[in-house]
Amino acid sequence: MSQLIVALDMMGGDYGPSITVPAAVQALSLLPDLNLLLFGLEDELAPWLSRFQLDKHSRVQVQYCSQQVGNDDKAAYALRHLTDSSMRNALNALALGRACACVSSGNTGALMAMAIRTLSTLPGVDRPALITRLPQIGGGYALLLDVGANISCNAEQLVQFALMGEQTAQQTLGITHPRIALLNVGAEANKGNEAVRQAGLRLREHAELDYSGYIEGNELFLGRADVIVCDGFVGNVALKTSEGVAKLLLGQRRRSGFLSKFLTFCLKKRLSHLNPDQYNGASLIGLRASVVKSHGSAGSSAFLNAILQAVGQIEYNLPASIAHRFDTALQDSHLR
Repeated sequence: MSQLIVALDMMGGDYGPSITVPAAVQALSLLPDLNLLLFGLEDELAPWLSRFQLDKHSRVQVQYCSQQVGNDDKAAYALRHLTDSSMRNALNALALGRACACVSSGNTGALMAMAIRTLSTLPGVDRPALITRLPQIGGGYALLLDVGANISCNAEQLVQFALMGEQTAQQTLGITHPRIALLNVGAEANKGNEAVRQAGLRLREHAELDYSGYIEGNELFLGRADVIVCDGFVGNVALKTSEGVAKLLLGQRRRSGFLSKFLTFCLKKRLSHLNPDQYNGASLIGLRASVVKSHGSAGSSAFLNAILQAVGQIEYNLPASIAHRFDTALQDSHLR
């Protein structure tokens, strides 16, 4: 597409337009080539658009919807009955080529179900995976997937996640040969469930992959791997625990006394890179187009980062890169 267009579900998350509208304003001011398609309920969205003068913005198009996906709505219900929701319409715009990427902070299960229905997965991909960045202690990032789209996975799906993660690390982190590891309860070969052990064996058969074996939860931020693979249950718990610890440390109140204030300032400065708002946005990869899932509790700066992440994926053309990687892997398997 000649234009940079992102579709936004303005009703998702815990706060809706009060967060998504200011984020959209910031994104438009930062990126002069960006165009936005906004989807939401007129009664709730229109006052915020008017307040921030987005209703008359030359690079904004608004489509009002009659429904929204609630946080408690089951994926199957949303798929069947919420066909005029802001989430579904944003994804439809992407599927029809009206947008280059989609961002939503709504219900993860509904987003995944609707994305699969409207966009479908790439050839060779069983299920999309949510992938996110983790800051590393020595600087830079590692990628963690899946972080919540697939609660349980078989060995083949974990291998697929590794291939998708490898390509994402190459494209978005600029790492030529990403180091891949499986998140497990121990480093020994006999540790973990059957799916993880079988995935480890299969990954070792891929000579072109830099597979380094298992890592444990306490190594997530130590720079031991560039792509960390697990099922969505384990990944989501690991991610949410990490975010909770970061917020605990960054939210400590300053105590009285110069020394206490100085130490608190130094701690916050040292750990500022762990602030989840700075790396908000988990990409739903393995689909035929780019979809970014923002945290439901994200503030405007965090939702802005999710929009910027979507723009980055458009520039990298990540779905096409993953499709090419799977096509190459399939050809290699036929040759063996």
